[in-house]
Amino acid sequence: MPDGAEIVEIGQTEGKAEGKAEDILRILEVRGIEIPDSVRERITDCTDLDVLVTWLDRSLSAVRAEELFVEE
Repeated sequence: MPDGAEIVEIGQTEGKAEGKAEDILRILEVRGIEIPDSVRERITDCTDLDVLVTWLDRSLSAVRAEELFVEE
């Protein structure tokens, strides 16, 4: 069972992941890019911060939302 510090760290990581996912979706929305439900779900379900940062970077130039997942 995780101790208090581990629980806090897990919560912070989850919070960061949620924030990154929201940022990715917001960038795509502001850029006028359609976000299919399957893409939205994949982004919001992801908890790997490194992957989310990659997707965030790609969201700045992608023409289609599916381009976030290229080369995975």
